[in-house]
Amino acid sequence: MVSICGSDCCAVCPRLADCGGCQKTGGYPFGGECVAAQCITSAGHEGFSAMKESMAEAFNSLAIPGLRVDDLNLLNGFYVNLEYHLPNGQSVKLLEDNKVYLGNQIEQSGSERCYGVVGDEHHLLVCTYGCNGADPEIICYKRWR
Repeated sequence: MVSICGSDCCAVCPRLADCGGCQKTGGYPFGGECVAAQCITSAGHEGFSAMKESMAEAFNSLAIPGLRVDDLNLLNGFYVNLEYHLPNGQSVKLLEDNKVYLGNQIEQSGSERCYGVVGDEHHLLVCTYGCNGADPEIICYKRWR
């Protein structure tokens, strides 16, 4: 089963039974939006490529030391929606579990932590975290476009 974006991510997704697949759901896997399906439906594959490139440039323009984004992948929200502990003692999740985002993990040189970058058509998130998403910290969360 090929998805709207042309990848075969549905075939390798361990949660396909929960989702129904990109084609079957019309680009709303898990009941949420897929940034790729929505962009391709409205602007075609060229528009999606342009959005990915623009988003990578937006992450790089933040000038965060050691962060260089060269590629973005489709990531399920339930994998990247980390819980952040705020200074006031509250915890918050900034993403939606049922949405598919663009993002990547970038190793921090000389550290056991990684940068996580995640974005959609409206927001950019940069965080750091340890092994398996441990102790996540927000570096930047901002509106985009």
